[in-house]
Amino acid sequence: MFGFVSRRDPATGAVSVTRLIDLIRACGLLVVIVTVSLASPGPGSDGALGVAIAVMLGLSVVAWVAWMLSGSIGDRHWLSVGSLIAMAGVGGALAGLSPNSPAVAVGCAATFSAGVRLRTEASLAITAETIAAFLITGLATGAPAGALLGYTFAYAGLWSVALTRREYLVRAEQAEHMLAETQRAREAETHAAALAERARIARDIHDVLAHSLAAVSVNLQAAEGLLASDTLPAGNPELIKAKECIDRAGTLTREGLAAARRAILALREDAAPLPEQATQVAYRTAQEGLTNVRKHAPGQPVTLGLGFEPGYVTVSVANPLPPAGHTGPLAETGAGAGLTGLKERAALAGGTFEAGPADGIWRVCLRIPS
Repeated sequence: MFGFVSRRDPATGAVSVTRLIDLIRACGLLVVIVTVSLASPGPGSDGALGVAIAVMLGLSVVAWVAWMLSGSIGDRHWLSVGSLIAMAGVGGALAGLSPNSPAVAVGCAATFSAGVRLRTEASLAITAETIAAFLITGLATGAPAGALLGYTFAYAGLWSVALTRREYLVRAEQAEHMLAETQRAREAETHAAALAERARIARDIHDVLAHSLAAVSVNLQAAEGLLASDTLPAGNPELIKAKECIDRAGTLTREGLAAARRAILALREDAAPLPEQATQVAYRTAQEGLTNVRKHAPGQPVTLGLGFEPGYVTVSVANPLPPAGHTGPLAETGAGAGLTGLKERAALAGGTFEAGPADGIWRVCLRIPS
């Protein structure tokens, strides 16, 4: 009749709780219709009383059906509130017109559902509406004093029970939110621990590769120097090939060291596309400045400065330029885009970046908002 069919979970065979509640509500409505129709006085009574009972019973059926539909057709809050208001008014009046029947169930359903679903103020208003409609109608028709007093306390009692139920549901929902927040915090902690472990591994790998490849590079340079010694016969094709092999090995070693450093930096950074922070830009500027000195002016003194101004942080790296024509063994390593990348990072963070020679000194300067 109302389309409320009990469904079972395909895995467990358990009856859906929502469908079971709908079935109980439909049975309750059927009981009210039958019992009020057979009660005395009822819709078949003579005079205006029978007509009033019939009208109120019909309105109660319509409001009850709307109340059931409000929970089965999605988020229809307005339909739920409207049906409860209607049930409260016509249900209370029907109980006053027919106090000897279970017509009180309509008003009870309205007060209990309002207490569970709505805020305290709204549910109190609906409960007061139910009681007022019942008392006015009951007093007008001469209902027994016991019924007037008992039904009034029944409405108020069901409303208080509903408030307790609503408080329980609110606490359960808060507990679910706290559980979700705890789970997210645990996941964030696990992610942070994983990042810290990645950083530790990156440091270890960097130390091993840096020392190993640097030692290999030094030994290759020493071997190259020995092969170029005047004590060895000149023009020996085997020596020439050996020197070429050493040159290629040296180049590959330097390139491998630079590539390893870039890979380690990528490993130590979070993979998520985060905006550049001021501390990150400052760190990268100092790192790139020192790297350039190592590559292009090995052995030259370096001055690294960190300054603090009102609202700004400055980072500077300065070193004397190497003699003309002199290039370090690592001068050709890297992609050559380090300074350009730093300038772009500084611009994104609202700062300025400058790099270049002046008075025989190569300077790298960063000024960035703190």
